[in-house]
Amino acid sequence: MTTTSSGQAYTEAPRSADHRLTMDELAAVIARDIPAGAFVNLGIGQPTKIADHLPADSGVVLHTENGMLNMGPRAEGDALDPDLTNAGKVPVTELPGAAYFHHADSFAMMRGGHLDVCVLGAYQVAFDGDLANWTTGRPDGIPAVGGAMDLAIGAKDVYVMMTLFTRSGEPKLVPRCTYPLTGVGCVSRVYTDYGVFDVGPDGVRIRETYGVSADEFAERLGITLTYNGF
Repeated sequence: MTTTSSGQAYTEAPRSADHRLTMDELAAVIARDIPAGAFVNLGIGQPTKIADHLPADSGVVLHTENGMLNMGPRAEGDALDPDLTNAGKVPVTELPGAAYFHHADSFAMMRGGHLDVCVLGAYQVAFDGDLANWTTGRPDGIPAVGGAMDLAIGAKDVYVMMTLFTRSGEPKLVPRCTYPLTGVGCVSRVYTDYGVFDVGPDGVRIRETYGVSADEFAERLGITLTYNGF
């Protein structure tokens, strides 16, 4: 356990040479933190990797908006079935007790508060939990709402899985989102390649870092540390 200059405790876990987690390593961290027996939706893209890291005895039930409950890990080899995919068109397996239903019923589950957790990607997350993940607003960009807005307001906990910085080095965890919002104050936790953060009305708190100190985060994110977090 390590403390910041203000005395806040957090976990610092040294990693490889550049200290960052790979997306597979990050997926394993998220899988570890999902409560046993939870009903969970994994967003399109990197979050789908989490399915491959859930323990067989976790009791976690995965939901996909294209109409499947109790989805298993990614399908490979003889298990490939072109008619069995997640919402991102990735071939998947089914676990015992899997169920299929209409697309509309799937969205009713999302909107009706029946999911415990969803894990989404993001362009930006604000310190207060605002989420921007459907468009950058650029004229040449391709908007992709999907079910993100439904999940953002419907899931009991919204986790985000993303890199902490853009390719040009700009933070994606920001004081205020500059991209069009997907949801307001909906994100509770942000998992990144450099660390894990809780976000919300009280601001940002570090849960875990990977080879980077909390004070280095404060400098790179352009924020000031307080006794209870960023």
